[in-house]
Amino acid sequence: MRAACAMIHLNALRENLRRVRELAPGARVMAVVKADGYGHGLERVARALEGADAFGVAGIADGQRLRAAGVSQRIVVLSGHDEPGDLAEMRRLHLDTVVHNDAQVDALAADRAGRPLRVWLKLDTGMHRLGFAPERTREVFARLRALPSVDEGITLMTHFANSDVFDDALTTQQIERFERSVSGLDGECSLSNSAAILGWPEAHGQWVRAGGTLYGISVVAGKIGADFGFRPAMTLSTKLIAINRVRKGERVGYAVTWEAPEDMNVGVAAIGYGDGYPRHAESGTPVLVKGVRANVIGRVSMDLITLDLRGAPDAKIGDTVVLWGRGLPVETIAAHAGTIGYELTCGVTRRVRFVEDES
Repeated sequence: MRAACAMIHLNALRENLRRVRELAPGARVMAVVKADGYGHGLERVARALEGADAFGVAGIADGQRLRAAGVSQRIVVLSGHDEPGDLAEMRRLHLDTVVHNDAQVDALAADRAGRPLRVWLKLDTGMHRLGFAPERTREVFARLRALPSVDEGITLMTHFANSDVFDDALTTQQIERFERSVSGLDGECSLSNSAAILGWPEAHGQWVRAGGTLYGISVVAGKIGADFGFRPAMTLSTKLIAINRVRKGERVGYAVTWEAPEDMNVGVAAIGYGDGYPRHAESGTPVLVKGVRANVIGRVSMDLITLDLRGAPDAKIGDTVVLWGRGLPVETIAAHAGTIGYELTCGVTRRVRFVEDES
């Protein structure tokens, strides 16, 4: 068995949900669990977040998994139905669908199969990805309300492009466009993603959609989750499996990109890009060896990384090496790899052992 282990802190997930409710006290919370719960495990996360009011998923298959796991809350398919045949399965599973284009409305208009579906009508207020133009809001809303296949409780939603910048002019414009387009309509509203929960309280509406914050990951550049009161829900670790003495001037790893500045100990840890550790993590990326900081040196390979142990002179083979999580924010590693924390947690592979922890 490989030593690589992703420990999922279940109580951290619960506490992060509590923190979201604290920040948006007047709103219900949709817990976004797409991408296998941001890499933490879909069913595992849903069990821990059983206090959420709804779950947001990327596709019907995730809805199938959640219903099979006994989840009874509303489940919202965030990209909606792709083809008319999807509607029967969504109805069977009691899934909500997001509607963002005319083809989806047409499919609902042609559907006469039975129980009305709950619909979230998505407006494009400035993201320019999915959604109807704001000037079409009333037209599409009226058409949906007239369809027997659509539940009368339509939720109106949009998505922000830059809400992680708390004084952003575009976000202000998006809020204003949304409010103008829905004025006088009786549907509930959902604007806020994780960043807007933190920085745009005027946009909380009746529903907030919490993603990265639930996993303790910052959604604001230069910040970590703890800066906003969130706790990391994943600690990725492995073991030190070798310690080698390398002389000054010798080079380490593929393409011999790193040169020892002095005689020194180099550690080898059992993790690599085959486990989801980022190949582009640069030399100097920190790890914790039995709680003491050391740095990655040389190139990350598929199964192994090499470490500068000069700062951890007491390191021994078998010591725990933390790659990110408690004591070492995933955002720090992401910055060294030129990416974001979301990508790192989502990228942990199937050969890593997952362990649940109640702390």
